[in-house]
Amino acid sequence: MTISHFSAVLLFSLFTSIVFGITQRAEPKKMVRFGALCFALFVGGTIAASWAMWLIKH
Repeated sequence: MTISHFSAVLLFSLFTSIVFGITQRAEPKKMVRFGALCFALFVGGTIAASWAMWLIKH
């Protein structure tokens, strides 16, 4: 089974965000919100970095 680079980024972001949410916040509601924020920042940062690399190449 092979996965694309974007799928790998989504899996990494998901698992890392879960760990960050659990370890960085004390209340369950804040854990979920922080985990969702981390997930959005990871994925958004990856998309922004890939566009930047594409612009540098072209």
